[in-house]
Amino acid sequence: MTISVNPGAELDLVFTDLLANGQAVGRAGGIVVFCFGPLPREHARVRITAVKPKYAVADLIELTQTSAERVQPFCPVFGICGGCQVQHLAYPAQLAWKTTVVRNALARIGGFGNAAVRETIGMESPRAYRNKMSLVVDRSHERVGFYKQRSHDVVEIDACPIVESRLDAQIGRLNRAKADPRTASAFKDTRHIVARSARNTGQVVVTFTSDRPAEELKERADAIVQSLDNVAGLTNSYDLSGQNAILGRKQRVLAGSEHIEESIAGVRYRVSPGSFFQVNVEIVERIFTYLEPRLEKPRKVIDLYCGAGTFSLFFAKHGSTVFGIEENAQALAEARGNADLNGFQPVARFHRGTVQDALRRPDVARELAAADLVFLDPPRKGSDEPTLGAIAARRVPAIWYLSCDPATLARDLKFLGAKGYRIGEVQPFDMFPQTGHIEALATLELV
Repeated sequence: MTISVNPGAELDLVFTDLLANGQAVGRAGGIVVFCFGPLPREHARVRITAVKPKYAVADLIELTQTSAERVQPFCPVFGICGGCQVQHLAYPAQLAWKTTVVRNALARIGGFGNAAVRETIGMESPRAYRNKMSLVVDRSHERVGFYKQRSHDVVEIDACPIVESRLDAQIGRLNRAKADPRTASAFKDTRHIVARSARNTGQVVVTFTSDRPAEELKERADAIVQSLDNVAGLTNSYDLSGQNAILGRKQRVLAGSEHIEESIAGVRYRVSPGSFFQVNVEIVERIFTYLEPRLEKPRKVIDLYCGAGTFSLFFAKHGSTVFGIEENAQALAEARGNADLNGFQPVARFHRGTVQDALRRPDVARELAAADLVFLDPPRKGSDEPTLGAIAARRVPAIWYLSCDPATLARDLKFLGAKGYRIGEVQPFDMFPQTGHIEALATLELV
């Protein structure tokens, strides 16, 4: 029987897989069909909306047979808001699925069919974990919100069950301040509002982002702070690098402090809303716990893409000497400040520059040649061949690679494998529950 896969056609399909963006994968007449809503092993009636040369896209009409792993989403805007992709999948099944995604990426892209991928380490309660939120302020909307799925349209919200409770409390207060004549003008030129909280100190800092310095926000800064809930500081971010930028390149403090202080496993971190710092403190602690037995003997560590020093200072706490490299000036200043805050300045040193450029410098190359271990936590695009090649050329004995994208991790591990490194094990961590994002830590040793 020939199946017609044309726009507007209604089909009954069985779905077999799930993509990181939340789309289920089915097949119709040999053509792959992507659709939001179904889960693997579910049957659904769908309507084809677009046909491409190698695949088709469909909208869900109804589920005709559901999976035992399906649960009721706990957020009223799930499926509309673009923040979460898998709230409809039971949490144990989320963890199992993420383990499979990592294994498949290593096998398919890296050629590591027998890699020792452990079961994903998750959270005790996979909600209210994010310590940073980025809200959209649209003058055509009464309330702040998040971007809708696959668009720059805005879905208005009053709460978010994924962010920490201190941040969740700010959303309703911001909506009331936006409607209050005494503070409404402060939102006039605001494009985004970024807030960051600290689990251990309870501090919250809020940043209003605008194209240029927002004078009305400055005039009403004290009133805004009073309208919010236990906010330690209010800042104005401006001078955007592009239309999609959430934070500007410049920042000024309008009230209180621009920093919050967090504590993880006995290490103190002072960070600002704009710095790179992991959004899930519980999972960072679990990564630390995983690494701790491997740090019984002090090492000389090179920390690439070190951000505000999250892992550098953890290594220093366990007796290692650390040389961190970071491109962002603000993050590097915070890394140095955090080293001072913890008394690690003699053993934790930092260099500003891109990783690729830094490793070309003779002084940094000497640091690399003397290292026992390279730790790298690159952005989603992964590292690059010049960087990985420099590590391999210096015959660094061990590499710990923390990745937020299994595909780029597999690609980079394949390169390192060709240079003489062997994978010890790969441990996924659920840094972003209810989403398709996966964190994985690979340990490698030089053969």
